[in-house]
This record gives sequence, structure tokens and C-alpha cells, in this order.
Amino acid sequence: MTHIGTKYRSVSYGATAAVGLSLLSLLALSLSVSPASAGRFDRFDPFDRPYFEFSRPSKPYAGKRHKTKRNDIQLSKQTAPVGPLQVVISIARQRAAVFSNGVRIAEAPISTGVPGHPTPMGVFSVISKSRHHKSNIYSGAPMPYMHRITWSGIALHQGPLPGFPASHGCIRLPEAFASKLWGISKLGTRVIVTRDEAAPVTIDHARLFVPKKPEEKPAGVVSLSPVIPVATAVEPAPPADIVKLPDAAKPKAELPQRKVPVEVFVSRKEAKLYVRQGFAPLFDAAVTIAEPDRPWGTHVFTVTEVKDGKASWTALTIPSGYAQRPDRHGRKLSAKEAERREKRAADLANAPPPAEALERFELPKDAVDRISELLAPGSALIVSDNALSDETGLETGFIVATQ
Repeated sequence: MTHIGTKYRSVSYGATAAVGLSLLSLLALSLSVSPASAGRFDRFDPFDRPYFEFSRPSKPYAGKRHKTKRNDIQLSKQTAPVGPLQVVISIARQRAAVFSNGVRIAEAPISTGVPGHPTPMGVFSVISKSRHHKSNIYSGAPMPYMHRITWSGIALHQGPLPGFPASHGCIRLPEAFASKLWGISKLGTRVIVTRDEAAPVTIDHARLFVPKKPEEKPAGVVSLSPVIPVATAVEPAPPADIVKLPDAAKPKAELPQRKVPVEVFVSRKEAKLYVRQGFAPLFDAAVTIAEPDRPWGTHVFTVTEVKDGKASWTALTIPSGYAQRPDRHGRKLSAKEAERREKRAADLANAPPPAEALERFELPKDAVDRISELLAPGSALIVSDNALSDETGLETGFIVATQ
């Protein structure tokens, strides 16, 4: 730029030289800004993806790609049984399945995250819903029928289905399936993301919680309540000719209250159990583990019905017996790290079935009693080798990562 300026200063037309310098400066500035602007728009897309698929992986997808059919939606024609919902996502098959009370009622193709932005695998629940949601990350991109499962931005929503993983981590659904799911789901609906397919099965085991009525206090015991100040002003009596009619509606206080399902998480890694109800933590306690080095796997036990003092349960085992992918930055793993990963994959592959996993730990009796009093349809017991994910927090259920 200095050489160009010197050349123009040698011309007698000073004004012309100044204009020329200004034009050249603007041209250089525009050339330097254009790539940055393009990069900023590369991350915009109406369904959390770029219009021109700029962020598709430069290398072929690792492993065999499962090509899905966009319109292969299966909806049960029979009336769905009343009970808790579970949505199971298979990344390997790019399919989503919905179970009601343990019965499969719908299935559809999906599109999950690319290797650079993978969809996290594990146990989640719907923590918020929005019919006309717009992304607060990708320039207000529309995300219809949104079901959020983490506060960091992972959600299920309607979106384009190219037939393979193509999102930035979200789980895209076809419109017909997304609208149906929106109509029947609610906050707390369990969402389980796995690599391979999984489905709940009925289970009956002595270690599972049994419904229990709260213990009645002896007649001689007086329950103390906080003192509430009462206003001393006396209201005037109504005129004699006004007759107060009884309320037609039953007072809300007398209506039967529906029990909120309780969630229990038992971690082998932490030797601890955690209890939540309605996304709010209740208590935690230590757990006795007989053989801490033996894996449990990850299993989700769900109460489908509580009747006549008994609870019906289903069990869903999350398949996780596979080796971790190589370092995505291309770095070679050390022999020690490679051996550790291989051993972990072998341990997970040999994890016990759900019934055997229940026998690997012992819960405190007082904790069992408290949980049994709170048991209701939709209550769950999650058993895992892992600790709670950092995503577990305020206004969430238990989030357990399995990868």
C-alpha cells in the first residue's frame, strides 16, 4: 500500500489520487471481510443446519451408513394403552420408536448429529416443549414441535431428513411423527438415546420397589404446624335477607391429588443413590456394593401400573458394549489408553441383564421405605455404572451419559 500511495502522489492531480486510494482501500477491506461473513452464515439454517450443507463431514461417515426412508412412518392403528411414554432413539438405524406402557405405538426415521456434532447418548427426559420454537443458537432458525432434553441445546424437533446423520446434535423428526408425538408427550417423558435398538420388556423382581402407604401416626402424637398470624378484624355479618348458596363446584382441596412420579438413580461409580420428584431433588444416600469392580451396565426400570398394592415394571437395557471411536483430531492413542478403552468395551459387552444388575447393590431400608411411599405410574429406577451427567441440574430429571 505504501508503494501505491507514493506512485499516486507523483501525479499532479492530488484529488484524483485521494479518490483512487480510497477506492483501493475499500476494495481491500471488502476482500478481507468477505470470508468472515461467509463463515458466519455457514452456521445458519432453518432446522439447525446450513442451507448448503457446509458442515457435512469432509470424510465418509465412520462405519456402515444406514440409509433411511424419509416416509417410513409407522403409527399403530390400535388405541394406545394408558401409561408412561418412552421415546427410544437408535443412532445406528436412524430410527425413533415410541412406547406407551411398554407397548410400541409408533416408529419413524430420524436424522441425528454428524461426527463433528454428535447426538449425545444416554438417558434423558423432556424438560420443555414449544410448538413454534425458534433456535437461540442458529439465528432464530425454526424448530417446530420442539422437545428439549438438555439445557445445552439438544432437542427433538421437526426437520429435513436426508437419510443419514446431518444435524448439529439435535434429533430431527418427520412432520407427521413430530406432530403426533407433540400431542401425547408431556414434561418428564423419558427419552433414551442409544447406538443400537432397544425396547422395554416386562420384569418382576424382589428388589424392585413395592407400593407402600405412608405410616399413620399414633393417635396420641400431635403434629406441630408453623404458627400463622390471624387477622383480628371482624367482618360484618351479611344482611338477613341474603342467602348464601353452597358452591356448586367441589373445593380444590378436596379433589384427589395425582401423585407425581418419583425418579431414583443408582450409580456404581459413586456408590450412591439420588432421588428426585417432579425435577426437584429430594434426598440422596450411600449404597452398599458387593463387588465394585464388576460392571452393571445401564438399565431403566419403569412403573407402568400401580394396583392392589402391587407395581408392574418394565426394564430397558441400553446396549453400550462397543469400543469408543478413535480420537477425532487424528491423534494416535497411547498403548495404555488403547488398552483401557478395549477393557471398558469388553466390560460393557459382558454387563449383566437387568435382573442380575439389581442384585449387585443394597439400598438403605429407610430410603426404600420413603421411595415406596412415593411410588406411582411413571416412576423410574435408573441403574448405571456411570455417574450423573453434568447436564443434570435445576428443572431437569436425571441425565445419564452412556458413551
